[in-house]
Amino acid sequence: METKRSAFKASKFMLYFIAILYACITLVPFFWSIYTSLKPTSEVFNTFAPLKDLNFSSYAYILTQFPFGHWLLNSALVAVIVTIGNLIVNTLAGYAFARLKFPLRGFLFYVFLAIMMVPGQVLLVPIYMMLANMGWIDTYQGLTIPFLMSPVMIFLARQFFLGVPKELEEAGKIDGLTHWGIFFKIFLPLSMPMMSAQIILTFQGNWNSFMWPVLLETSQKMYTLPVGLNSFYGEYNAYWNSVLAGTILLSLPMIIVFLIFQKQFVRGVATTGIK
Repeated sequence: METKRSAFKASKFMLYFIAILYACITLVPFFWSIYTSLKPTSEVFNTFAPLKDLNFSSYAYILTQFPFGHWLLNSALVAVIVTIGNLIVNTLAGYAFARLKFPLRGFLFYVFLAIMMVPGQVLLVPIYMMLANMGWIDTYQGLTIPFLMSPVMIFLARQFFLGVPKELEEAGKIDGLTHWGIFFKIFLPLSMPMMSAQIILTFQGNWNSFMWPVLLETSQKMYTLPVGLNSFYGEYNAYWNSVLAGTILLSLPMIIVFLIFQKQFVRGVATTGIK
């Protein structure tokens, strides 16, 4: 018995050791980016720049010489609008597919599954042409409205709602609740872990989005942060310390959002699809 306990403790120690080692390895590029962002331009390619040369001049440069605050506002506005829209549409659609009976429900769900398999690059030209015909290029509605739903998140919500015991729904019907009442009073409170996962994944995807904004934005006033940071690259050189300083600032809001919703996110990922 004592031997089994010792073996269990040893295996547990090894698992923790490997997890901590892996975490340290993945953090190395992040800390190296912070270190490089503090170097002066002349020392960027010096592997070990003297500590006395480290300063925040790169951060001051991008904050004063570029409309960083406006780019930050654009990114926040787009990410928040798209996240809220996805939260509403995806959650309601997932509930409908999981709990409501309506014509062509199975067919429509398979259509959503098929859409999930289509690479986003295939949709570039048709969506761009549609937005251009509507006059939505270089506008906030062009950056937000086409992305207010996600087939992947609808699938996630559906799988979560399928895992809620049917007895709770039947109890709500006995109490005289309508479908809306059952959704808001029973299913919605239970779905907070799933919704937290949606918030993190959707916000992260739109906050870091580059492909669509760079296609749809033609004026500097509409730049989001990833597109704005791309302007730090010159034709013949790149200011890597400024690029990395901007990248660190770009990462901070996402880190804050994750820290706020991390517990619910882990619960949502762990419980989705379990019946």
